[in-house]
Amino acid sequence: MAGMDANERELFERSLRPATASHTGEALDAALDELGWRDALVADPEAAVAALFEAQGAANATSSALDHVVLAALGVEPGATPGLVLPAVGSWAPPGEAAGEGLVIRGLGTAALQRRDLAVVVARTGAADADEAVGDPAAGGLTITVTVPTRDLVLRPVHGLDPELGLVAVAADGVLAATPSPCSASATAWGAAVAAGRRALAHELVGAARTMFQLARDHALDRIQFGRPIASFQAVRHRLADTLVAIEAADAAARAAWDAPSPLTAALAKAAAGRAARLAARHCQQVLAGIGFTREHPFHRYLQRTLVLDRLLGDANSLTRQVGAELLASRRLPTVLPL
Repeated sequence: MAGMDANERELFERSLRPATASHTGEALDAALDELGWRDALVADPEAAVAALFEAQGAANATSSALDHVVLAALGVEPGATPGLVLPAVGSWAPPGEAAGEGLVIRGLGTAALQRRDLAVVVARTGAADADEAVGDPAAGGLTITVTVPTRDLVLRPVHGLDPELGLVAVAADGVLAATPSPCSASATAWGAAVAAGRRALAHELVGAARTMFQLARDHALDRIQFGRPIASFQAVRHRLADTLVAIEAADAAARAAWDAPSPLTAALAKAAAGRAARLAARHCQQVLAGIGFTREHPFHRYLQRTLVLDRLLGDANSLTRQVGAELLASRRLPTVLPL
């Protein structure tokens, strides 16, 4: 199917914003189905992912869209609706490991996993240091992609820092695969799936960072001290300027990851977006001052959300270290992207 033209893309983005602003969770999933988002994911993945995840981040909404993005990269049929087991927080290794005739699973799921009869699991079948490579997360071993009955998994709600995100910890020992599986085994599918998830999360982090910046900017214009808005103070202006530069750089990296798609560019985009979101949280908290610490102000919701999103599929610090280590080991620099 052909991708969207400029007018279609603008209309699509305009239809997504009210959906993410007024719905979250299962209700947002239903709204996305009405809007044909999953069809758009097939027709124009870049437009579908960039538009939805940035709007979702800006609205602090949740959905099962990340599941669909990763499942599509794994080759699951668009009409299928299984759940997905993601890597544990801070990891990008396959969440399953072959053990005899069954699987040992330690991972994470979105809230939608609890509503699915089957769950897709990528599992290692050979020795691998999966967290040792950004470019190929399954380097050094083989992986298989299977489905398992969700009833055989132990799902524990993750309350933690951001309970509204609805994540669940997933565990199982010796669980058997269900048949038939909607996926086929692939040595490279997991790397592509992780890259797809990282691109989506990069856009969501950018969207959340933009909203934090807007909250701080509006406060700086409205807050009067010493007879003038604090936006006129040089220290405040510098913090907001640094934040805006970081957000725009992260946005450029996220879009460049589509122009030159690879596990490396996706990792760099995710790292840049995570770093920008943390910088935005720090500077915007300083600008908001006391009001930013209150439960009444929405800032804390974005701070909590970005701290968790940064940790999914590798945080900014760990990705930066791994990319650096791989470049040193290969002694080759990647092609510079036109940001």
